[in-house]
Parts: sequence; structure tokens; C-alpha cells
Amino acid sequence: MTQTALPRSEQLLAPAVDLLRGRPLVVLTGAGLSTDSGIPDYRGPGSPARKPMTFQEFLSGPEARRRYWARSHLGWGRMRRADPNDGHLAVARLDAELVITQNVDGLHERVGTPRLVALHGRIADVVCLDCRRTSPRAALQERLDALNPGWHERHTGVRINPDGDVELEDTAGFEVPGCEACGGVLKPDVVFFGENVPKDRVERCYAAVESLADTDGALLVVGSSLTVMSGLRFVRRAAALDVPVVIVNRGETRGDPLATYAVETGCTEFLTALA
Repeated sequence: MTQTALPRSEQLLAPAVDLLRGRPLVVLTGAGLSTDSGIPDYRGPGSPARKPMTFQEFLSGPEARRRYWARSHLGWGRMRRADPNDGHLAVARLDAELVITQNVDGLHERVGTPRLVALHGRIADVVCLDCRRTSPRAALQERLDALNPGWHERHTGVRINPDGDVELEDTAGFEVPGCEACGGVLKPDVVFFGENVPKDRVERCYAAVESLADTDGALLVVGSSLTVMSGLRFVRRAAALDVPVVIVNRGETRGDPLATYAVETGCTEFLTALA
């Protein structure tokens, strides 16, 4: 099994970089990578507790969907203006065997990251739950603007969340259109809490992690607390195969006991040193 992890420390940056350099890598990224782009994370130091809408709640009726889209309309209007940071650029330069991102912000795509799996989808895409037609979020944004004039101007002080919505209680009167093709229910093409990640994505990620055992590779986790199983399972698989695991995060993660090194530092700082 993978060696017992050393205590989480900033002093592990240099040995962790030495371990990873020259090896085939699979990189798993979380919300902490995008904080330097102005998008807050879920569970980093100082992050307020929040309860995202579940898939079951979204399906419960028009009022829940009104609440979701009223907030998401504001949040995505800001998120789409965020720019990739030096950490995203560094990940692209690593030329990893696979980059697995838990983020839905599309910033890895913006810098042309090769061999990328957006595990939870992209907030820039919309899917109809009835006819399964997909369409660009930008087109829906224009429709929402037309139906809800002045919505952004009336809510300039709300705080954005990492999944593209905002903190907003009063969403009364917000109008939500249906699918242009069939009139059905529109949903961002992302995996909500309570939904399963598509099987083909999971299998591709497992295969990449497992291949590291045959190539003396390593798994690098950056900016994820690994609180949810969708990311933690890949750390567990790597550790079970004696694949070295390096976790870079501000704050402890659920994967620390399985890590070869758990580095307490910023994602951008570590990735630029590695790249």
C-alpha cells in the first residue's frame, strides 16, 4: 500500500515536485484551482457553509426551478467573465495523461487543456430534460435577460458561488422559459448533487488512474477537499495500486491519509513550480 502520509505542510512543496517531475501524471482539479480567477471555492478556509440545490429539488416543481435559474442567471453572468489563471495554464503545459476536473467553470477548456474530462459537466451548456437537446448557455442567457429586464441591475451586491449561482432569497417574479424545441424543462448540463456522473466519464478516469501503475506514474490532486466521493474514489484507486498520490490544497482533505505528500500551499504556486 501507499506509504503513510507525512503531516500536511508547506515544507513538502519541493519534495512533492521532485516526486512528480518526469513521471506520467493524471491530474484531478477542484474549485481551489479557480479561486485565483475570482471564483470562490466550496470548502476552503473561510468559505461559508452552503447547501446547493439537489437534482430531486430541481425536479420538484416550477418554484424550485425559478429559484435556481434566478440565482444562476446572476452567477453565470459573472462567472463567464472570469479568466483562466496561471494554475490553469500550468496544468495545460503539464501534458498529463488525463486531466479530470470537478469544476464546471470551463476555464480548463479556455486554455486548451488536452485530454480533459469535465467530470461534472460545464455550466456553459444547457440540456432539455424532455427532448435531451443541448444548447449554449449564452443563448439562454439572452432569453432570460429579455424576460427579466433589470434583474442584474437590481442585484449587484449578491455573492457568487463556485457552481455559478449566487446567494439570493427573493426570486419572486423571475420568468423561466422552456426548451425552444419542445417547451420542456431546461437544466444546466452539469451533475447536480443527487445525480450520478455519467458512467463513460467515470470509466475513462478509472482507466487513466489504473494505467499509472504500469508506467511509474502519479496522481496529482490540486484544489479539492475530496469531500465527495466523485473525486475521492480516484485517490482510493491509486493508493490501492501503490500509485504515488500528491494532494495540494489549502486545508485538510479526506484523501490526506492516502497521500504520499499532502502539501499545504496554493494551487497556482505549486503548479507553476512543477510546470
